[in-house]
Amino acid sequence: MRIMVIGATGTIGSTVADALTARHDVLAVSRSGPLRADLRDVASLDALFAGAGEVDAVVSCAASGGMAPLDAREDDVFWDGLDAKLIGQVDLTRRAIRHVRDGGSVTLTSGRFPGPMPGSSLGFLVNAGLEAFVHSAAIEMPRGLRLNVVSPGWVGESLEAMGLDTADGTPAARVAELYVEAVEGTAHGHTLSVSSG
Repeated sequence: MRIMVIGATGTIGSTVADALTARHDVLAVSRSGPLRADLRDVASLDALFAGAGEVDAVVSCAASGGMAPLDAREDDVFWDGLDAKLIGQVDLTRRAIRHVRDGGSVTLTSGRFPGPMPGSSLGFLVNAGLEAFVHSAAIEMPRGLRLNVVSPGWVGESLEAMGLDTADGTPAARVAELYVEAVEGTAHGHTLSVSSG
């Protein structure tokens, strides 16, 4: 299959791209590589698909943001996660369905927190919104296309990079298996997480 991985230079994205490369032709997309896109810029998404042509699957691992204090003075600080992670992935889905071959798939990324914590209200809003979008939009997908979302939770390598305890993190390779399952499997309208496997 010809698979577009957006956010292919991040911790999760690079691991997902590596896992898929073993059996598929992977188009690695980032904000600064040869294939470029920014989820906050719909024109960049249109240009990406126009240049790349048809694909069998689109995987979004580029979802960032989601932590911001509720009382942040600057609106853009609070809403950046909404624009990049929620609205950006919805825009990506709406464009991808025009360029993914019949029977292909689109896989998005949400997330999980262990529980409410200061600054997490936006993240809960964005993640719940994405999962609700996927579950409801699945029935609107044309031509047998499948739509799923992976909820990776805390990734061990990211926790380590932040100098935090990695005990509650999941290795990126295990998270990548969920994306591979979403692309190669039959799930449709599902949230895939390590616990739901």
